[in-house]
Amino acid sequence: MKPEEIAATLHPLEVRFLSAFAAREAFSDRDAPPEGVTEAQLRTVIEWQLTKGCVEVVEVAEERFVELTELGQSQVAGTPELAVAQRLAELGPVPVSRLVQEFAGRFESSQIGMAVGALKEAGAVRAGEGGTLELVPQASLAPFQAAARLLQRLHQAGRVPLAALSAEDAERVEGGSRKRGKSRGLYRVTSETTRRLRLTPLGREAWAQAQRLGRSGEEINLLTPKMLADGSWRGKTFRPFNLKLRPPRRVAGRAHPYRAFLDLVRRKLLALGFEEMRGELVETEFWNMDALFMPQFHSARDIHDVYFVKNPTHAATIEEPFASRVAEVHSQGGPTGSRGWGYTFDHQRSRRLVLRSQGTVLSARWLHQARCPGKYFGIARCFRYDQVDATHAPDFFQCEGIVLGRDIDFVTLLGLLKLFALEVARAPEMRFAPAYFPFTEPSVEIHIRHPQVGWMELGGAGIFRPEVTDPQGVHVPVIAWGLGLDRMAMMALGLDDIRDLFAADLNTLRRGRLPLSE
Repeated sequence: MKPEEIAATLHPLEVRFLSAFAAREAFSDRDAPPEGVTEAQLRTVIEWQLTKGCVEVVEVAEERFVELTELGQSQVAGTPELAVAQRLAELGPVPVSRLVQEFAGRFESSQIGMAVGALKEAGAVRAGEGGTLELVPQASLAPFQAAARLLQRLHQAGRVPLAALSAEDAERVEGGSRKRGKSRGLYRVTSETTRRLRLTPLGREAWAQAQRLGRSGEEINLLTPKMLADGSWRGKTFRPFNLKLRPPRRVAGRAHPYRAFLDLVRRKLLALGFEEMRGELVETEFWNMDALFMPQFHSARDIHDVYFVKNPTHAATIEEPFASRVAEVHSQGGPTGSRGWGYTFDHQRSRRLVLRSQGTVLSARWLHQARCPGKYFGIARCFRYDQVDATHAPDFFQCEGIVLGRDIDFVTLLGLLKLFALEVARAPEMRFAPAYFPFTEPSVEIHIRHPQVGWMELGGAGIFRPEVTDPQGVHVPVIAWGLGLDRMAMMALGLDDIRDLFAADLNTLRRGRLPLSE
């Protein structure tokens, strides 16, 4: 800024500051503030002037100060070392336990122990017969008396520069001050930084311009309703404002970008006429796998590496008649016309509790109560034991959905998947690939192309097999899908690492792109 621009927009506090300090060759930020300016306001004004380039730092000096802690204040009336020495002089040889009793309520036992140790080290006391302590005749107590005098001095002064102490007292302070990792100490040492400052040529020119403009520091900075009401504003000088300056950025609260994306997906599906399905994070193996025709002793079960619940390990029961129907379908196919998997169904295993590993469990639970025709979706957080990388995480959100109807088919499903890729993931490039899932036939995978990561699987879909729908009492076609919302969000939010979806860094979140509205 030019000097005249600075002069025209000076705050009244800045005018008072310049009026008081402009004539000085140098000054410090610890100097007494001018009349009408508080110490806090002076520090603020100095920062303003530094930002504008009107003031510069000449020198930075650090000064250390010492004061008494609460423990130090408690020993002003007498230190434990001198108290122990005096009592030994009066009583003669006594055991340490007697000294602890003598000073109970005044000093802690640990303080007496440390005092005895210090006196022994100084040669002022020694061990006597029978485990007693005695004062050494003619022993010097000068170091302890000097420490007591230092306590008295600090008690009276309150706070003293460390440099003002003698070398012996400074060493005593350093040895007895409270430090990190040390719970107690007699002295507290603090540091203060003092800056020596001076006006720059720009600052002096701005002050000269301010004087020519007649700035006095008494300008009105804020026009209040009271001034308008009583007319006291008349004849006053108002501070001009620089409207070219950018205001400070206001950091307002906002939704987490991923949370906003999940809400957007929910609103889109509700707007399309879908009803939402909800479920629990902890499920039985029955609903998580058995009801989806995933055999209990078959490699197809390995497509989900699940987390098992440690306590409790099993659910009490499985709802009937679904438990019996699913067991029959697994064993020999039941009324579906299928041969099933041909093994003896383990009802105990089906009650085992796991963390939900796929969103399709919602469809399995809701299928028996679904209307035909009907459209349902669920946003489910799922958990799988997986290696974490740019596109995989051990917990993730999945968008699960089913559509029931007599006239729907595989083409209907492909159209819905394409809609998800375009409208939700905002992926211009996609492709379909044949797939295998135990609970759908035919089955398909949808892949989308990420600009940095490349092709990645978005999820799987298909038409539910009769072995899934018949035990639920459903006898119409049901198309189903389970799509990874995390990967869709990577595309929609412009991320190239799935781990960034759960970022906790505030600066990253404030800059994060929010999903577009419907």
